[in-house]
Amino acid sequence: MTERQKDRPWLMRTYAGHSTAEASNELYRRNLAKGQTGLSVAFDLPTQTGYDSDHILARGEVGRVGVPVAHLGDMRRLFQDIPLEQMNTSMTINATAMWLLALYQVVAEEQGADITKLQGTTQNDIVKEYLSRGTHVFPPGPSLRLTTDMIAYTVSHIPKWNPINICSYHLQEAGATPVQEIAYAMSTAIAVLDAVRDSGQVPQERMGDVVARISFFVNAGVRFIEEMCKMRAFGRIWDKVTRERYGIENPKQRRFRYGVQVNSLGLTEAQPENNVQRIVLEMLAVTLSKDARARAVQLPAWNEALGLPRPWDQQWSLRIQQVLAYESDLLEYEDIFEGSKVIEAKVDQLVGDALAEIDRIQEMGGAMAAVESGYLKSQLVSSHAERRARIESGEEKIIGVNAFEGTEPNPLTADLDTAIQTVDPAVEAQVIASLQNWRDTRYQPPFNHPRPCKALERLKEAAKGTDNLMEATLECARAGVTTGEWAGALREVFGEFRAPTGVSSAPVAVTAEPGSALAEVRAKVDATARDLGVGKLRFLVGKPGLDGHSNGAEQIAVRARDAGFEVVYQGIRLTPEQIVDAALAEDVHAVGLSILSGSHAQLVPDVLQRLRVAGATDIPVIAGGIIPNGDAEQLRAAGVAAVFTPKDFDITGIIGRIVDEIRKANKLDPLEVPA
Repeated sequence: MTERQKDRPWLMRTYAGHSTAEASNELYRRNLAKGQTGLSVAFDLPTQTGYDSDHILARGEVGRVGVPVAHLGDMRRLFQDIPLEQMNTSMTINATAMWLLALYQVVAEEQGADITKLQGTTQNDIVKEYLSRGTHVFPPGPSLRLTTDMIAYTVSHIPKWNPINICSYHLQEAGATPVQEIAYAMSTAIAVLDAVRDSGQVPQERMGDVVARISFFVNAGVRFIEEMCKMRAFGRIWDKVTRERYGIENPKQRRFRYGVQVNSLGLTEAQPENNVQRIVLEMLAVTLSKDARARAVQLPAWNEALGLPRPWDQQWSLRIQQVLAYESDLLEYEDIFEGSKVIEAKVDQLVGDALAEIDRIQEMGGAMAAVESGYLKSQLVSSHAERRARIESGEEKIIGVNAFEGTEPNPLTADLDTAIQTVDPAVEAQVIASLQNWRDTRYQPPFNHPRPCKALERLKEAAKGTDNLMEATLECARAGVTTGEWAGALREVFGEFRAPTGVSSAPVAVTAEPGSALAEVRAKVDATARDLGVGKLRFLVGKPGLDGHSNGAEQIAVRARDAGFEVVYQGIRLTPEQIVDAALAEDVHAVGLSILSGSHAQLVPDVLQRLRVAGATDIPVIAGGIIPNGDAEQLRAAGVAAVFTPKDFDITGIIGRIVDEIRKANKLDPLEVPA
């Protein structure tokens, strides 16, 4: 056989950032020294949602799931000694994407970089924030304008930058089937490209340049043949849409370009060592097929269902990629699935079903209209409920969770407190002090920034009119404006948006047939309501802080509704004070708090304390989320009635436990309901 040249490996990234800009910079430089070929920046939730670190909603969230970047000084420290002109940087940022790109550009300019050579990606996909991730700020219309302005700016000024990374990753996390993942991502792309075309900022002859810079960020689950076929279907549909709808003739510009983070939703807290083979299978789905191979891959770590990975855990994930790329012969061959009847049939089916769903969304007025009507969200909540029901019934097997649960003692998790990275609670105070110092000294040497009020006024004027917002945003960056000030100015003009929750319209996923587990729980709910002399038990599901991962909260809310509770669920981003006010106003019998970002240690005790002050000690508080063992013990010691983590997959059983806690809090006898 003739020796053919090996293909170049994909970009290898590790999604990283935590605590402070300085700590994250050290982590980046260490990862680059280990052979990582691109940076993938995780920002903390206040940065993602346009708040400074000292805002009331930022409490407990600073530096937890990413790095806090509040101003130009933070961005300088984040990339210190990393030459941005030579780097390929992915920034997972959406509502505030324009602001972070402006800070990045200004730091690059300060380094002496030619900004036309900057390479990287800003995620900048707001639609999936409304549906699944929850870091949206502004309503759909203004959000689409920010995206459009950024795309028009980068095509002219930073031509190698991907200004949007249409992200179906979180859709799968929120329950999307492969067909929904393709259809919703493509519908978002159509909405964005239509907006750019219709804005008049990019001439028709340059639309090919716009299309060529649109990238996608997808999820690869453990059903790796289906996932690989999904990627082939994605590419086929993208080629068709860009050619037929936008008249793009150049096949290079029509190429489907995507990066991937393999599935974190499927990682288990039980027997977490099994996550390694899950991660490998998921990576193979997006690398085995040359014609549908990812351009960039980042893998989660084996212990992400337990908490924040350590540098060693992230290194292990990087080495998984390197073994495949450099030790195996994968990159020596053409597409190994070409001509497979099985693969072709599956791809054809996915393409047909996805095109039909795209047409349905277009008939509704497109992706933005389907967000505002609640259609997309209710479809995802419904799909997720069906998946959860399959797991609970055992129809869908998860090794170590609902099958083959017996296990030897695990040396990897023998000391759980050292098996994950912890963020020092003192970091938040340090970051806030640093922010205050920036506000006090930004006008003085060595910075000598102009006063930010003029830049912010110019930004508001541009927002009220039709000017491209990028220039005014760059002026704000150079003036030392903070993240909260930039977003606050735009909030004044655009307002804020609370996305539909999808809970009320979600269909019943588990029926309460006689003798079923749900029927037993319904009987307990009804009996407890009678014993308390009320028509229905009322249960408040709350999302305190900035954690927007609402999938678990939504599934608990839907199942509690189906078990006969009256459910109060107001969506994400609430303060402990707002949650307690709602609990008292609605006269609820229990409060359930869902947090996945790590802020439970501060926010849950705050809710407990406020209920005590209000004299509502008979309302049990239940906590759920990614909560390490030590933290769970502290929460129970503080008065939390029960703590549930990802290993507790039996939602109906959880609802039964909540009824038990309501009875205990109200000094009612335990209830045994016969099957």
